[in-house]
Amino acid sequence: MRLAIGGDHAGFALKGPVIDYLRASGHTVEDFGTHSPEPVDFPDIAQAVCAAVRQGRVDRGIMVCGTGVGACIAANKIPGIRAAVCHDTYCAHQCVEHDDVNVLCIGAQIVGIELVKEILRVFLAAQFSTEVHFRRRVAKLADLERQAARELSAD
Repeated sequence: MRLAIGGDHAGFALKGPVIDYLRASGHTVEDFGTHSPEPVDFPDIAQAVCAAVRQGRVDRGIMVCGTGVGACIAANKIPGIRAAVCHDTYCAHQCVEHDDVNVLCIGAQIVGIELVKEILRVFLAAQFSTEVHFRRRVAKLADLERQAARELSAD
């Protein structure tokens, strides 16, 4: 799978081992930074990771920050992105199966590399369900985005 990864300074120490694990698992990984522990703003990194997802250059994105929450908020501001914070394997597969999540957000201050490997394994193996009610709900999410865009353009 083609993946985009990024993280802020709080996720820097975990991001490297995550990239190593993903590549060792056979995935292609594009790293959008940060490349040092110096402070950086997570919305800038989220924008770059999500652009790669939206443009189809990668299949999914991964964000690593302190808690995963800030990166998730930033990613979900971008149309076409459905991001989720996952610190357990159940959420990691269900968010894809039920909500077609395309960006996984992880908190480096919350989970360690061994759990992250399991989370990534199930997240990347999961597929969006073909069940009608899940498809209908995700379509409604896209409708909400379009409605908000129309309201913004009318202002």
